Amino acid sequence: MSPVKYFLKCHRTQMQHKHFNTLLNNLKMASSQPDHLSSPLGYAHKHLVDSFYASDNPRDKDKIRVTRDEKTGTVIACMRKVRLGNLDIYSPKRAADWRISVNLEIPVPPPIGSTTHTRKKDRMSYTHEEFVIDLTQVTSNAGPNTKPEILHELEVELARPEYVLSAATKRGDPNVSEAERSAFDHLIHAFVNNARILVRNSGEGWQ
Repeated sequence: MSPVKYFLKCHRTQMQHKHFNTLLNNLKMASSQPDHLSSPLGYAHKHLVDSFYASDNPRDKDKIRVTRDEKTGTVIACMRKVRLGNLDIYSPKRAADWRISVNLEIPVPPPIGSTTHTRKKDRMSYTHEEFVIDLTQVTSNAGPNTKPEILHELEVELARPEYVLSAATKRGDPNVSEAERSAFDHLIHAFVNNARILVRNSGEGWQ
């Protein structure tokens, strides 16, 4: 089965991007101290390039995405992403709205032909237990005669989609332990709480 990705996304301004970078770096430093109670945050700085191709099937509206390491050109992923559903959440008292998306990512062979557009991604990736927080500056280019568009994105993603699916199948199952029955609910609860904390701090100090 192809992985089902659960993630939330917020589009940020450049100042908010810098703000979250500072907050997450401070959390990472604090988590590495000997007296820190939970596991430390992981960190990676990635420079990626996404190239998009039209599908060979004219009925297929989903483009094929090839992701490469910008420095080496190594192909990291080649897939077709199918959107299963979105939930838009508006936060009128906060500096950010957000979206929860569930996607199916299907590995495909390398495409043939010309790209429809490209995106360069300068990504700072923070990992903690079952979650990944990506802070990304995206430079999108739709063609040689168009002006590149710069976006700032904040994404929280469930790190192990296969674990999410496994936990969902055991939800409420009387034949497994209480911990297994409630694992999915606890995971989604933590996922949403992470989102709410980040949105709450989109324009103010860490709370």
